[in-house]
Amino acid sequence: MDRRKMLAFLGVSPALAAAVPSSGRSAEGASRADATTPLESKLTVLSPLGTPPPIELLGMAPRLKSLNDKTVYFVDDGFPGTDILMKEMVGWFNQNISGVNAVYRLKAGGFPQVDPALWAEIKAQGDAVVMGVGH
Repeated sequence: MDRRKMLAFLGVSPALAAAVPSSGRSAEGASRADATTPLESKLTVLSPLGTPPPIELLGMAPRLKSLNDKTVYFVDDGFPGTDILMKEMVGWFNQNISGVNAVYRLKAGGFPQVDPALWAEIKAQGDAVVMGVGH
């Protein structure tokens, strides 16, 4: 395999390929009589990304058999335009499906921030959640 391609694939500068001659001998040692010994240096490449922790796979929540007499929360994480879609969906559910209580809520903070008050409210009063996380 071409060293330059291999180093580029590993995310290392192809300039490092020039550090180790392809013949395994130094350039000046190639003309000497004792130039038959291979170059003893090694190239070590480390990834700056490290090793991420293992991912724990979680199953999806079980699907509700029916939405009759259920409260469905439509949560907006604040991404621009998500509020328009979520409010439209809440309006549609409240207008077209009489047995569903659709509730719109804006989550405090952005997507990665936790909103403990909202999660406690949903856990206590909600049966399902639709999260709007933008695109």
